[in-house]
Formats: sequence, structure tokens, C-alpha cells
Amino acid sequence: MELIDQDVPGPRRDYVGYGRQAPRVRWPDGARVALSLVLNYEEGSEASIPAGDGYSEGGMAELAWSLPREIRDLAAESVYEYGSRAGVWRIQRIVDAAKTPITVYASAVALERNREVAAWIREASHEACAHGWRWEQVWRLTRDEEKRRIQAAVDSIASTVGERPKGWASRYNPSIHTRELLREVGGFLYDSDAFNDDLPYYTPVAGTPFLVVPYSLVHNDARFVIPQGHPDADSFLTLAKRGLDLLWDEGATHPKMMSVGLHARHIGQPGRASALREFIDYAQAKGKVWFARRIDIAQWWQAHHHEFTS
Repeated sequence: MELIDQDVPGPRRDYVGYGRQAPRVRWPDGARVALSLVLNYEEGSEASIPAGDGYSEGGMAELAWSLPREIRDLAAESVYEYGSRAGVWRIQRIVDAAKTPITVYASAVALERNREVAAWIREASHEACAHGWRWEQVWRLTRDEEKRRIQAAVDSIASTVGERPKGWASRYNPSIHTRELLREVGGFLYDSDAFNDDLPYYTPVAGTPFLVVPYSLVHNDARFVIPQGHPDADSFLTLAKRGLDLLWDEGATHPKMMSVGLHARHIGQPGRASALREFIDYAQAKGKVWFARRIDIAQWWQAHHHEFTS
């Protein structure tokens, strides 16, 4: 008996990818690994009663309790505020001292509410990748509503950072329309709405190739706050080092990409931030690691992929 995927709306699944013939990528300066550090900056864009949502966002807040949805959760609000008031600046000091370029998955409303963060992104030449207009479940929106939100995010980030985003990463799952809408809005070079590879790849959207720069939920500090996640900073550091080590070994013949996801309210806590600093030091000392913004990886892939995928 053969199982056949049904013809349903949205992108078709690809179980094969590059297969056994993974491309022999050539990163700049012969790097074995392209390392992408990603700071998710979301604080102030989450659901809250003051924002008119009618409920408080309690997820990803590290609280041992939850209030009824209709009750304003002041404790959860303050956890998010830690990220924007303190955590983000601890991360800023670490990455800028190390002269490490990063990508910021920026929720547009979060930057509107803390323009100092937008100024830092601009002044340090980090990348602002659109992380939605705010936190929302886009699959609940109509197609036209989602398109308006994407355009609103572009316009907002262009205003706060001074440059429109060329990358997109949905806060939750994308909808079945998201990639088509990114194409329609225009100006996007890539999205990171997939976790399915260690290399960028092109996928057909409206009959033309669209670049995907995959992300990771494994090398990600969100695992500090999910069940069976990291119990402490040493666990996060060990996993990140092990991931880099294996990709670096593979990179002797087949260079790869590694994404490390960060959140200001998580890794920005002092008991965890040292793990980020140690990981950056470790990767820099290892050598043949290209610290790159995601836009840098996307532009490199766009310019050179034909050299190693044809």
C-alpha cells in the first residue's frame, strides 16, 4: 500500500532536500561553518491587556503559575520588560565587545516601543529581520489581513531602524500564504520560516525560486523555558559547542551553517549570559568560522550558489 500526500493548499513538502550529494559550499575565507547568531527582540509586541488583546501572554515567561487569561498578568509583563530594560543591553555589550555581527529578529512594535534598541541595531550595523508586525497567529488572519501586517512591519522597521528588512521570520508558524505574500509585498531576499536543513536552499514560490535560510529551535535559548529543556547555562553552552564541533568537522569537506537563537529575556539574564560570551569566545578561537548576519549568508548564497549546486 502506498501513501500519497494529498494535494492541499500551501507549499509542497520536500523530504529529500540535497540528499546524499550535499553541496561542497565555499564560504568566505574558506570557513567551515557560517555561524548566525540571532537575537529575537519581541518584548512589547506580545499579547497583553493594555495592548487591547483581552488576555496576557504567559508563554515564554518562566513563571511557575498562570492566571486566568482575562486577568492582567503583571508578573508576566515584568518578565518581558526585563528583556527590553536590561537583558538586551547585556547582550549588546557581549556581542559588540566581541565585534560579532548578529541578526535581530525584530517584532516591529517592539522596536517602536524601545527606539534605543533600533538605534543600536542601526549604529552597530546589525541586521533587522522582520519578525512580524507584532506577536500574532497569522494563520488566523485572512490573506489580505496578513499582507497588510507584513507591509506594516516593513514600514515600521524602515522608520525605526532606517532601513527596510530584507528577511522575514514568522513569530509563530507562517500561514500557507506567507511566502507568496512576501513575494507580493516585494523587497524580501529570504525567509527563515523553516527548520529543515543545515544549508540555505531555494524553493518555488509562485513559479519562481525563493531563498530559505533555515533556523534552529535546538541551539536556542528558548529551551531554558520549555519542559525537558536546558536546566542551566552549562547545558546550553555544551550543546552549542557540540553542535559547532560536529559541523566544523563536517565542514572539512562539506561546510555548513549553524543558527543560534537568543532572547533578551532569557539569555540576557546574568546567570546565562556568560554562556553566550563563552560560546562566542570558543567559536572565535576555533577558527574557520564565519560570523555572519543572515542577510550576509543570503546574499552570499544568491551570488555563489550556482558554483556548488549545479
